[in-house]
Amino acid sequence: MRLVTLAATMLFAAPSSSADLESRIAPLAKDHKGKVAVAVKHLKTGEEFYLNADEAMPTASLIKLPVMVETYWQAHEEKVKLDTKLTLTKDDKVGGSGILTSHFSDGATFPLKDAVRLMIVYSDNTATNMVLDQIGIPSTNTRMEKLGLKNTKVHAKVFKGSTTSIDKARTDKYGLGSTTAKEMVQLLELIETGKVASPEACKEMLGHLKACDDKEKMTRYLPAGTVVAHKTGSVNASKTDAGIVYLKSGPVVLCVLTDGNDDKRWVADNAAQVLIGKIAKEVYEHYGEKKEEKK
Repeated sequence: MRLVTLAATMLFAAPSSSADLESRIAPLAKDHKGKVAVAVKHLKTGEEFYLNADEAMPTASLIKLPVMVETYWQAHEEKVKLDTKLTLTKDDKVGGSGILTSHFSDGATFPLKDAVRLMIVYSDNTATNMVLDQIGIPSTNTRMEKLGLKNTKVHAKVFKGSTTSIDKARTDKYGLGSTTAKEMVQLLELIETGKVASPEACKEMLGHLKACDDKEKMTRYLPAGTVVAHKTGSVNASKTDAGIVYLKSGPVVLCVLTDGNDDKRWVADNAAQVLIGKIAKEVYEHYGEKKEEKK
């Protein structure tokens, strides 16, 4: 993998097209009452747009995407097996998003691969902790550093920061995890191009991401049937989403991170969620999809 080359490539953009993206996205970010970071890259044309994209920000559950990557990489290296049976216990169960805690009985068993899918599709917190028990908390950070993604880190198990944190200062500052918008775009590009662990692993990971059940952020204003492989995150003051939007012109990687949001409501029309949806819609229309639909 030539991540140095990848990073260098991302410094250049098509001036006129990027200016159009800026005119569409920058005003939305400016009007939002909170911090916003955006990264966009069209993987076929190479066009890019970045806004505060190198600033480390909280991920909320978006950090589960790098955790998935590390799990598949460890499976590729035969450090773990995706068919290893995990057993759900009472001590495993934590609150928040997901279905294991509310709908599964103690003693339920399922393979590690299914725990990963639950972690991505339903953002299951209990499944995430069970996955971290298998791969170790620090391993994801080590892997991301090797990929040149030095700000992408998971800090602790979900809802167990006080007892499992491996970096108290970052846990206090960012919560569960941290990243930058540009690093998430870089990671998703590696997955889309089959450069994470193996092409087959990438295909499976994209399958999990395409099944994400959060429809309140990136996909909220996109036409029905638009294929998006993404992972979202939500805590009171931060809303995040990073994914690949598959357009006729080619796949476009998009990441929007928000933090310090005035609107902390847990409702569908939360301002940050609406913002993420509007930015995705502008990206979609920028690449001519709206015009093509009318033909």
